[in-house]
Amino acid sequence: MPGPKKLDPSSSPRALLGAELRHRRERSDLSQSELGELLYVSGSFIGHLENGSRSMQMDQAIKLDEFLNADGFFERNCAALEKSKYPDHFVEAAEAEARATEIKEYAPQLIPGLLQTEAYARAVFWEYHPTAVESVIDELVAARLERAQLLADPTVPLLWAVLDESVLRRRVGGPDVMAAALRHIAGLIRRHRIIVQVLPFDAGAHMALEGPLKLMAFPDAPPLAYLQALGTGQLQDDPATVKQYELTYDLVVASALSPTASLALIESVAEDYEHEAQQF
Repeated sequence: MPGPKKLDPSSSPRALLGAELRHRRERSDLSQSELGELLYVSGSFIGHLENGSRSMQMDQAIKLDEFLNADGFFERNCAALEKSKYPDHFVEAAEAEARATEIKEYAPQLIPGLLQTEAYARAVFWEYHPTAVESVIDELVAARLERAQLLADPTVPLLWAVLDESVLRRRVGGPDVMAAALRHIAGLIRRHRIIVQVLPFDAGAHMALEGPLKLMAFPDAPPLAYLQALGTGQLQDDPATVKQYELTYDLVVASALSPTASLALIESVAEDYEHEAQQF
């Protein structure tokens, strides 16, 4: 049976915490289950911390310093990890997204963050924060574009998005911004970097009507589902719950247009926006 995956501690703060946790636990001759009992969590949760698939909370870090004689290591590094460029509700999801080998997403209203152009993202953030100073918006846009660098790799992660037709029709930033945003998506499709399907209005009711859904798969950890609402979000790791969301996504895909038909619709709507922009 293969041993646990070796983490590269330099790859991220979470990987550093996980690698150190595994080292100190083994040096203390504790199993994952035994250490979990001390923290009132499961042994599998300790495994998730060690392989970097879950975030360490501050109260857990303080207890680990005590149980493993770590001299404040976990508390110090956990505090550093909490200083994130993302909103609190999205921090763990963003970290998971960066490690995922497969991302499947249903977007009911807006172009997913990984696929947004700078102009589109800026328009979205101005609507979210209408009284913010420009420097704040600049930071938010920069963080979103940095996330999108995941797609700079030609093969990983696999990104499969289902866009509700309302995503194409909702005018964010005006016709020129929308045209460029849709052309950007079409370009990624034509370069075979992403898979995109459009769920047309005439598909009617479906299982994901209540909101967006993101599914993430990993080579060395169980899959996760992320649900987002107004100003909040929730990462789900319960296997039965995630499986139900996987079924939801599959049924949405079954109701969507084919990738070929979806590309044709995206480019057609982009052309309509371009013609409209030329009239001004």
